[in-house]
Amino acid sequence: MSFWSAAAIALAGTGAGMINTIVGSGTLITFPTLLFFGVHPLAANVSNTVGLVAGGVTGAWGYRHELTGQAPSLRRLIPLSFLGSVVGAALLLVLPPSAFNAIVPALIALALVLVVLGPRIQAWAARDRHEQPSWHVPAMAGGVLLAGMYGGYFGAAQGVLLMGLFSALSAEPLQRLNGYKNVLALIVNTVAALLFVVFAREHIDWLVVVLIAAGSFVGGVLGARIGRRIPPGVLRVLIVTIGVVAIVKLIWFP
Repeated sequence: MSFWSAAAIALAGTGAGMINTIVGSGTLITFPTLLFFGVHPLAANVSNTVGLVAGGVTGAWGYRHELTGQAPSLRRLIPLSFLGSVVGAALLLVLPPSAFNAIVPALIALALVLVVLGPRIQAWAARDRHEQPSWHVPAMAGGVLLAGMYGGYFGAAQGVLLMGLFSALSAEPLQRLNGYKNVLALIVNTVAALLFVVFAREHIDWLVVVLIAAGSFVGGVLGARIGRRIPPGVLRVLIVTIGVVAIVKLIWFP
C-alpha cells in the first residue's frame, strides 16, 4: 500500500468518525474507499467494522454530558443491542450479502420517515397525556434489537435507523437521543469487531484497521464537538440528507 493510499484511508476514517458521531452512515465513506484501493469486499467490511470502534469510543464519550442521568434507559437498551449485534455478525459470516442487503434501502427510507414525522407521531400517540404510551417501550426494544442485527451485519446507516426509531418513540431531546445512538452503535460495533477477530481474523487487514482506527478516533472527537452544537432542526435535515445519500449509494452504486 502506497503512502497516499494509506493517507486517503486514514482521512476517510476521520470523515467516517465525524459522520458516525453526528448522524451515522460513516461506513458509506470508508467502505467504498477501501474497495477503490483494491481491498476485498468481505475484508473491507470486517476491517472497517474493527477500525471504526475507536471513533465510536471518542464519539460516545463526547456526548457524556447529554447522557447524565440516563443510565436506567441505557441499561434496558444495551443488552438488546448486544444480542442483535451477535446475531447480525453471525449472519455476515454464514449468509451471502444479497440475502440481507436487499431490504436495507427500505429500512433506511422507513427510518427517514420516522425522523421527519417523529415529533408528530409522538404528539399523536401521547395525545394530551404527559406520559408516553405503554406500547412505546416494547416497540423501541424490538427496534433496537433489529437495528443491532443490521449493524452487526453491515453497519452503514445504523445511526440513521436508530435516530428514526428514537425520534418516533421517545420524547427526549434530539441531542440526548444522539447520545443514545452513539452508545448503542458503539456496543454493536464492538461486539461485531470482537466476533470478527475471533472467528474471521483471516479476513482482517490489520493495516487497514490501524489506519481507520487512527482516523476515526480523531473524527469522533471532532464530531462530538460539532454535533453537540447543531440545532435539532438542522440535525434532522442532516440525518435525512445522509440517509438519502445512503439509499442512492446502495441502490444505484452497490
